[in-house]
Amino acid sequence: MRVGVIGASGYSGGELLRYLTGHPVFQLEYVAAGSNAGAEITSIHPHLTHLSGRTFEETSVTRANEMDLVFLALPHGQSASLTRGLRADLKVVDLGADFRLESASSWQRYYGGEHAGTWVYGLPELKGARDSIKGSDRIANPGCYATSIIIGAAPFVAAGAIDTEDITVVAASGTTGAGRTAKVNLLGSEVMGSLSSYKFGGVHQHTPEIEETLARATSKKDVRISFTPILAPMPRGILTTITAKTKIKDPSELNEVFNSYFEGEPFIHLLHDEMPRTSSVTGSNHVQVRIALDRHTSRWVASVAIDNLGKGAAGQALQNANLIAGLDEGLGLFAGGLGA
Repeated sequence: MRVGVIGASGYSGGELLRYLTGHPVFQLEYVAAGSNAGAEITSIHPHLTHLSGRTFEETSVTRANEMDLVFLALPHGQSASLTRGLRADLKVVDLGADFRLESASSWQRYYGGEHAGTWVYGLPELKGARDSIKGSDRIANPGCYATSIIIGAAPFVAAGAIDTEDITVVAASGTTGAGRTAKVNLLGSEVMGSLSSYKFGGVHQHTPEIEETLARATSKKDVRISFTPILAPMPRGILTTITAKTKIKDPSELNEVFNSYFEGEPFIHLLHDEMPRTSSVTGSNHVQVRIALDRHTSRWVASVAIDNLGKGAAGQALQNANLIAGLDEGLGLFAGGLGA
């Protein structure tokens, strides 16, 4: 299949190029990068030596329509206008937020501007999601924080095992989650040796995405999260802690709820003797989870580690692309994390 990546000069776009290198079916024919058009790919992504001599092309609807499948790795708000000119039968996986939300008012509140619509939400491990993804040509890839939080919480929301009206989340992300645009607060000298919260006070844009997705897993339809993101002094990775009140008294029952929901899922791993580590999933599409019961406060606690550029972006995008192309969803994805 002929494949294109639009927005390939960013971190997620570069990770897509890396994943696509050894894919047995997808042939990378179109690599576009807007303002970096004409530059050599290795001038932006020097680790992609197999692409030496190739340059970024201009973003072109005409070129995109020559492909069988296109990944959009563009800043939020830019995919909607581009997709209006794409062939109706062109398979598209959008890594941006443009088509994730169902609520137009939530889009306007958290992102601003006109709501572009809603595509199938591409988190394959959610109950019922895989069939919906396979039956669609347009997929909204989940956000990185949203992926870690939803995977950690969905089994317990679906089972009615936690109080869904007061879920508290604190999550730390590496700096690549903020994109490649130069910003003073992301300089190495500003970030190294320091932790800081940002989008403080429940204003992070992934909040409605998480609430909408978790609400679809329960008949109560009332899910509220309090989410505090933290900028961590590392390039990539997300470590998420989620907690909520529970009436369950036995920790093993919580583990059973999680295992039952994700039984047979090759990318999701419940740990028992060690804690999730971002280094263990770096460069991979894998997820590590640990579940605990805080008996002192009657609270369920989950710790989740993902690579924000892997399962949180490019890895999951490739997983979705495999599904809509009728392929084994793990093609090109089963390598483990890099470790310490």
